[in-house]
Amino acid sequence: MRHLPSLRAIHAFDEAARHGNFTTAAQHLGVTQGAVSRQVQELERYLGIKLFIRSGPHLKLTGAGTQFAMKSTQALDILCAAVEAAKHSTGPDYVTISMLPSVAAKWLAPKLTAFAARHPDIDLRITASRQFVDFAIDGVDAAIRYGKGNWQGLNATLLATETITPVCAPRYARNHSLEDPADLFNATLLHADINEDWLQWFNMANLATANIPNQLLKRGPRLGDDGAILQAAIDGQGVALGRSLLIADDLASGRLVAPFSISLEASFQYWLVMPETTRPGKTLDAVTGWIKGQFIGALQDQGV
Repeated sequence: MRHLPSLRAIHAFDEAARHGNFTTAAQHLGVTQGAVSRQVQELERYLGIKLFIRSGPHLKLTGAGTQFAMKSTQALDILCAAVEAAKHSTGPDYVTISMLPSVAAKWLAPKLTAFAARHPDIDLRITASRQFVDFAIDGVDAAIRYGKGNWQGLNATLLATETITPVCAPRYARNHSLEDPADLFNATLLHADINEDWLQWFNMANLATANIPNQLLKRGPRLGDDGAILQAAIDGQGVALGRSLLIADDLASGRLVAPFSISLEASFQYWLVMPETTRPGKTLDAVTGWIKGQFIGALQDQGV
């Protein structure tokens, strides 16, 4: 039985050796600088040798580190080539797409039946995670990311922009007489970890900061995922700031209502990303083409 160190640790070491510091390696991997440092330390403990001489933020390979870097880079290249060859071999066609759990649950899931009917020969696999995937080792073909499109080593295609607006259950809106933005002073505000917050929305609604009760912006549950916060709003627990693409189906079905027409422009956008080295085949092109079409259709439905 072969005993090997963590592949993530080897990949972290390879990027650190390539760039000469942990910070740049972390940017390429889409993780924190501390995560890269810990992975390298784990690898050094496993091997029982020092791979780097550390001088502040700068790294210099030791003699043993230089030898290991040469071999590990070759091994990673061979492994990546093997993965690509396996993905394009004969057999069932499948594509793996990564995205945020909220995008998977609120945007993609209702559309999967339509995709299966249009492409019955393609096995579409979804990985839902709040962490950026490592394309080199996670077996992911493409990803839908929410950000500004500036990820190193990736080709990013803009899919859609969106707006942010308050939403709640219809009964909640009636019970709290939500007719004017100031009526939210008597409501429970649900908080998410998006860039836009309630204070920005109140400013957009021309409510001076001095008129907003201090306790209002502090009370109410804080949920990390947009899917969770929208479910809380559907369940009548308060008012959430909803991202327009994620709330579209709930508004159409009547599960949610938007009491006010005032919206914020989102500072992040949706992007389709793939490694710069990816050479899309017919199957991946079919999936990414369908995804782009769904975003275009969603924007048209919203009159964008």
